[in-house]
Amino acid sequence: MKDKSCGEEREEEKTGGSGVVAGGGGLASCDCEGKPQNAGRFRVETGERGDIDELSSPLNSPIHLENPEFQTRWYFKYFMGKLHQNYIGLDGDKEPFLLSVVVTDANNHNVPQYRAILWRKTGAKKICLPYNPSKPQTVKGILGHFDLEKLERGPKEIFDPEIQKELLVLEEQEGSVNFKIGVLYAKDGQTTDDDFYSNEDGSEEFYNFVDLLGERIKLKGWDKFKAGLDVKSNTTGEESVYTIYEGHEIMFHVSTFLPFSRENKQQVERKRHIGNDIVNIVFLECDPDKTPSFKPSMMKTRFTHIFLVVVHNPKNNSYRLTVFSEESVPLFGPPLPVPPVFFDPDEFRDFLLVKNLLGQAMSGSAVGRGGDMIGEHVLESDLPLHSHMWQTLLHLSSLGVL
Repeated sequence: MKDKSCGEEREEEKTGGSGVVAGGGGLASCDCEGKPQNAGRFRVETGERGDIDELSSPLNSPIHLENPEFQTRWYFKYFMGKLHQNYIGLDGDKEPFLLSVVVTDANNHNVPQYRAILWRKTGAKKICLPYNPSKPQTVKGILGHFDLEKLERGPKEIFDPEIQKELLVLEEQEGSVNFKIGVLYAKDGQTTDDDFYSNEDGSEEFYNFVDLLGERIKLKGWDKFKAGLDVKSNTTGEESVYTIYEGHEIMFHVSTFLPFSRENKQQVERKRHIGNDIVNIVFLECDPDKTPSFKPSMMKTRFTHIFLVVVHNPKNNSYRLTVFSEESVPLFGPPLPVPPVFFDPDEFRDFLLVKNLLGQAMSGSAVGRGGDMIGEHVLESDLPLHSHMWQTLLHLSSLGVL
């Protein structure tokens, strides 16, 4: 709960004896003595106490929406060059939509399934449905799985091959979604974000972890994804960390790479970037055999909804991961292994990046702690995609297709 008088969050005694956070349906963690660990309005994922069952259950259903921000270029990968159908119609609000449907066994262990993309003014959604040749899905039935049941007109199949070019352009724009992730260096015993941001430099272990995330780049003259950093006069530092993963550009706002001020205790320049990132990775330097002391209430931020706490064990070069997710963020995978310890650095990097991207995408519909919608902080190509989507749909409608 937020105490508006001081601008900080208070810990609440919300955990019952069953180990499930009351009210929010979240997950609870325990300390080394087996006592419940409270995290206020956050779920705590530790890889223990049933985390995997609860987190993986949505994906066990034969029908699940796949994340449109992460699984990109479906049309290019599964539809182009294969027999498929495209339909156009008007929804209940008289706004046009497009539906693309294909039956394919790609990436499904050679088992045929439907893949469908619904293109609307607000963007694209994607879905997988089981395929039964003796009981084929109807177009309206597929639309029903997108919760699009009330139609003003259509759907009507489009036979013009030019539609494929239009959809490829839309998908290329969708595939240009970029992400920014905060990386914060923290030491054992530090209890506030002011303490974390005031770490002028990091340890060798921290920089080894940072180099695992991506490559160091010089900001001056940088001509790719900038994530709000100054690439002309180095006012936000001289270097940063950047990578491309699954076609997405990712810039990491590393606390010790951002400007440090001896006069400013709050380190506003660092906080301005990391505090506005949806996901923060907190590298906590502490005893790897003890429960990490980090709690989300230590951070004074309205926009960070997910904290991934990383603890390195130099004895065996392993990484332990704990995930805190704001209760308004839907459950997302992949679930943590049991125990949540990674011995292969490359495997850990892949897991961490996927967890980051899916977490950011799931946060797109969450409401900020100050009551603000945070979607615009997640997808930098959001408005251009919607604008082009809308123009394409209007163009098809004007051709007399409907």
